Amino acid sequence: MSTLHSRKAASALKNVEKITRHDQTFWLLRCKRDLMEHKLPEWESLREHASEIKKHTVTHLAQYLEKFSKRLEANGVIVHWAEDAKEFNETVLDILHKHKVKKLVKSKSMLTEECELNPFLEANGINVVETDLGERILQLLNEKPSHIVVPAIHVTREEVGELFERKGISKETGNYDPTYLTQCARYSLRNDFLDADAGMTGCNFGIAETGDVVVCTNEGNADMSTSMPKLHIAVMGLEKVVPDYHSLAVFQRLLCRNATGQPSTTYTSHFRKARPGGEMHVIIVDNGRSDMIANDEHWQTLKCIRCGACMNTCPVYRRSTGYSYSYFIPGPIGINLGMFKSPQQHSGNLSACSLCLSCDNVCPTKVAPGSQVYAWRQSLSQLHLANPAKKLISNGMCLVYYNPSLFRTSLKFAPIVNHLPRFLLYNGLNAWGKGREMPVFASESFEQMWKKGKLK
Repeated sequence: MSTLHSRKAASALKNVEKITRHDQTFWLLRCKRDLMEHKLPEWESLREHASEIKKHTVTHLAQYLEKFSKRLEANGVIVHWAEDAKEFNETVLDILHKHKVKKLVKSKSMLTEECELNPFLEANGINVVETDLGERILQLLNEKPSHIVVPAIHVTREEVGELFERKGISKETGNYDPTYLTQCARYSLRNDFLDADAGMTGCNFGIAETGDVVVCTNEGNADMSTSMPKLHIAVMGLEKVVPDYHSLAVFQRLLCRNATGQPSTTYTSHFRKARPGGEMHVIIVDNGRSDMIANDEHWQTLKCIRCGACMNTCPVYRRSTGYSYSYFIPGPIGINLGMFKSPQQHSGNLSACSLCLSCDNVCPTKVAPGSQVYAWRQSLSQLHLANPAKKLISNGMCLVYYNPSLFRTSLKFAPIVNHLPRFLLYNGLNAWGKGREMPVFASESFEQMWKKGKLK
């Protein structure tokens, strides 16, 4: 009954020290988030307000997207629409070719990860440089992000130092001081900013009323990516649009507090038009998001603002790492997004949830990812993806629990199991017993003790 996730998790758990550090790191982020919550008496009303804004915007998306694009165009920005990842990638490449771009500097964007833009551009002769420190480390390691906010937090400073030494970024062998390594990365990237032909940013929020593209970072790499090259390409999923500045204010108070436990990101940059003498493009991408809107049971997934709070609190993610999931976004929200993308490919992730629903409690926009995971599990039979062994066990339990005489008989003879040899209980047929000890069955049931007057 093991899934791809469980097999990958088992491999990750062999490194106890690394898993423990991973667990503690993200629990610290969860604790910092809780401190922020306790400092705001209006916290729950903010969550409710954010949820209602997202619900309103998603159900009036065409109206707000049209308004947003018109504001952008009125400011001289060129707006593109992409139905899927293929059209998105080709649109970016077409813009770059028209401007004879050889080097592109990028700030962090999960949308480009979703559409696998980097390998596509590199295969077409474009030198792509990630400028977010975490993303740059992963790019040099040739790895994918393991978290949507802190993508390389699983990499130790020693590993970063050795990487920078191999790449010639660090000149001091054995110096793994984080401040020194950050300075090395800054010096290295500065040259890339200076000679880049184009800059690309993601988009945390698109303001329909004004046409602002809002980018939140802690490093300022988005500003550098847009202030040096004259060509700026901003990319965004269509769900990123919000009505106005009043709405933005609500999300700004929640985003960073939930993500890293900070009151706000260090930089919140608004891009409304191209720099003088430059050109700005905004590409709005669907790539399955319209299908989410049409799903009555799971449309709430579009309310997600990608803060990562659900991952930080998830006991399964913390103890299995992001690389144990088959979808590029891990954790509770990634499980749901993966099911939208391809149930056949990503249904194994559904087992990576204890249904503790801690993610429901911390989500700033009340997406309720844990509850949605439960709903996806209920649909596995309809999708013909239910595990045959689990179905057999469930049907057997139904037979016992819905038949009182059979249930009582089973309870009567259950204590026999306590005396059976281990090899009969712990084998390939008992998946539950792998890593667990079977319970000791009581000699008398609660019902029997009640009838005998042993309970008071």
